[in-house]
Formats: sequence, C-alpha cells, structure tokens
Amino acid sequence: MLDVAVPYLRCPVCAAGLADAGGPLRCANGHSFDRAKQGYVSLLTGGKHPVGDTAEMVAARADFLAAGHYTPIVESLADVAPAHGAVLDIGAGTGYYLASLVDRVPESVGIAADASKFALRRAARAHARVGAIGCDAWQGLPVRTGSISLVLNVFAPRNGREMRRVLADDGRLVVVAPTRAHLGELVRALRLIEVDADKRQRIDQQLAPHLRPDGSTSCEFTLSLSRKDVHAVVGMGPSAWHVAEAALAERIAALPEPMTVTASVEVLTYRPG
Repeated sequence: MLDVAVPYLRCPVCAAGLADAGGPLRCANGHSFDRAKQGYVSLLTGGKHPVGDTAEMVAARADFLAAGHYTPIVESLADVAPAHGAVLDIGAGTGYYLASLVDRVPESVGIAADASKFALRRAARAHARVGAIGCDAWQGLPVRTGSISLVLNVFAPRNGREMRRVLADDGRLVVVAPTRAHLGELVRALRLIEVDADKRQRIDQQLAPHLRPDGSTSCEFTLSLSRKDVHAVVGMGPSAWHVAEAALAERIAALPEPMTVTASVEVLTYRPG
C-alpha cells in the first residue's frame, strides 16, 4: 500500500517532502504526482526514462520466484538484515525479497523502487506494508535523506552516493550479488552472459567512497529445474536482452530434464563510513 511509504518520500523536482493530497502526492511547492490505478506512483521526471524490465521479464521472474527456487536467498537475507524501520529495495522488481523481509517484522514498512511499470504493478500488491515507486536511481532517489534503516539491492545496479544519502547513520545496505558459479551450468550450455570474476571487488570499489564493508555471507545451493523453469530464470535476467528467443528455445530443448543447476550468491553488508 502506497500510503505507508509516503512519509519517507520527497519530491524528485525540488526535494521537498511529499504528502497525500487526497489522491495525488504533492509537495509544498506544488509539484504533483498521480497514483497509477494499479497502486504505485511514478516519480520519474523529464522526457527520457530508463528502460526497465519488460512485461515478459517480470512475468518470468514472478513465476520463478513464486515456485520457491530462491527461498534460500530470502533466508540468507533475513539472517543478516532483519527488517526494521523503513526498508528500501532499489531495483525491487516484483517486491518478492522486500515483502518477505517486511512480513517478518510487524513494525517495518517497505518501499519498492524500480523503473519498470510492469514490475511496479506487481510490487504494489506484494504486501500491505509495501509501497511502490517508479524512479531512476541514477538520477537520484525520491526518498528523504537519512530516513531509511535498511537498503536492499538484490541483483540490481548500485548508486552508492544515493544509497548513503537515504540511509540513517546507523543504517545498513545489503547487496545480493551472483558469484561466477551462479547458474554456471546454464551459462555454459546456453551461452549466456558470464558473471565477472572480480564482481565482489568491483562492488566494494564502487561503494567505497560512501559505504564500507561490514561482512559477507555465501549462499550456494542446488536447483532442480524443468525446461520451463530454465526458460523463466534466463528470461528474467540480463541474458533476456542478449539472446534471441528462437536460439534460446532451441538450446533449452536440448537440455536434460530436470536440469541440475548451481545457485551461488554473496550477501554483502555495508554501513556508512
């Protein structure tokens, strides 16, 4: 529900706080933002907006996550980042991880931030204490400075400067990033995009001016996937932009069923520093 998020939002035009104006959200300087009928609000400004996930990618993600394949990642998140206060998920997608954390702590509220209207439509319904906002994290988050207790970043880009700005001084950032072993069997068999071997180091360097490392946990488990599951997990990720559908379908058809696949991520924690 969007109302739970409003106290933490600010105007993307002038940075004044936003408030409910009987439907639209409005700041003291008169900038107004209509709620979409699906329950989210777009706080994107300007004429050129980022290209978010397509309807097909979002549907694939929803199906794959609903099947419980990535439940161990949710458990790892809960171990290192119990939801408390306001939780902001940047690149939230369908709101799956955010809703799972918020549901564990009744006093917490969640803000799902994403550029894709297709993802936001689902995130707006993910949980009664989750509000969904459309924004471009690279242009600045429409979130009040120092208002967030926990920032989540799961398989999504990172703007360290903005993450630090919205975090409270005692807040935490938790990043979930794939290792080189993640879905490795599919990467090799289907000729998908490979994970950078130095990804952890790149993340640390990217965040270093604003946030310092505060711990890491490995989460690795085995998946048994049908060909339909394989199509979904490929279709929900970056390879969906780079592999032709016909070629992908042909390669998937040649896979054994079920396909044994390794899931491997690092759960990285950062604090202001």
